[in-house]
Amino acid sequence: MTSKGKLTFDVLIEIPKGSRNKYEYDFDLKKIRFDRMLFSSMMYPADYGFVPETLALDGDPLDVLVLGDPVSRGSVVPCKLIGVLHLQDRGELDDKLIAVAKNTSFSAIESIEDLNENYPGVTTIIETWFTNYKGKGLMKSSGYGDAAAATKVLDEAILGFENQ
Repeated sequence: MTSKGKLTFDVLIEIPKGSRNKYEYDFDLKKIRFDRMLFSSMMYPADYGFVPETLALDGDPLDVLVLGDPVSRGSVVPCKLIGVLHLQDRGELDDKLIAVAKNTSFSAIESIEDLNENYPGVTTIIETWFTNYKGKGLMKSSGYGDAAAATKVLDEAILGFENQ
C-alpha cells in the first residue's frame, strides 16, 4: 500500500518544538524514551516525529518535521506533506519530510515555496539546524524537494515497511 498520491498522513511526535531533549520511540516498550540532551543552545525548530508503519533507508521509521502549533510528546498529528529536505548523515541518505499540521495557522501552506513566501527564513533555519545539531560536517544537505519528491520518499518508506 502506497500513499496513492495522498498528501495527508499521521505523524507521531517524539520531540516538541523548542526542546533540547532528544527522545526516540522505543518499539519494544511501546513508549517514548529519553535519549540525550543536545549539548548546544540549539532547540528543535518544529515538532519532530515519524510516520508509523514506514521504514526509511536508515532502517528507522521515516522522520518528519511538523510545522504548526507545538503539541505534546506522544501526540498523533494529522499532517499535510509539503516537501522533503534531502540530507546525508555521515554519508548515508537521511531524508526528512516537511509537513504542516492540519487545523493550525500553518495549514494553509501548500508547498515549500508557500512556506518561504509566508514565513521567510524558516527553510534556512530548518536546514541550518539539521546540518549543525549533531556537530558541524556530520550532516550535509542536498536542498529541498517539492511535495512530489516527498511523496516518492514516503511511498518508498511505506513499501520498505511492507517488505521487511
